[in-house]
Amino acid sequence: MKKISLIFTVLFMSMSLFAQKTYITKNAYAKLFSHTVAEDISAENFKVISKINAETGDLIVSVPVQSFTFEKALMQKHFNQANFMDSKQFPKIKFKGKFDVSKVNFTKDGKYPVTVSGNLTIRAVTKPHSAEGTIVVKDGKVSANSVFIVKNIFQYGVGKPSKKSKKENVAEDIKITFKANYEEQN
Repeated sequence: MKKISLIFTVLFMSMSLFAQKTYITKNAYAKLFSHTVAEDISAENFKVISKINAETGDLIVSVPVQSFTFEKALMQKHFNQANFMDSKQFPKIKFKGKFDVSKVNFTKDGKYPVTVSGNLTIRAVTKPHSAEGTIVVKDGKVSANSVFIVKNIFQYGVGKPSKKSKKENVAEDIKITFKANYEEQN
């Protein structure tokens, strides 16, 4: 009996040694904004999923495309159609990246600037992408925010530049705002 309890104790301790501290959210915020001659386009999404591994610096973000809401219903309809985001075939935008975890002390209150580098996937097209951001630790809670530009959105197969007129309906570069409040995952 003592041997069995000793084995369980050793197994439990070794599992806890390999457990990595992670933070997760299922309601992060993403906003997209583009300016064109024709009109400004803005949409918000409050259903973004994100995970941070505090041991490795891995960051994952998953954005459900159909959860973007627009001021105008017609914009939302066009955004989800096949010639733009095609949200039925490509339901998520994904980012998998990494930051230098040595620059962030997850046990001490502070604002920690980070550069996250990884791969951004839109419409099954994956391209390298980097963004500047801030990880904030306050009273044991972790949050993150960033404002960055996705350059040349057409390279992901999103929309098409207008050839009919000089007015562009889709901007080449899209401004993204990201904000997340994480919970420690057990």
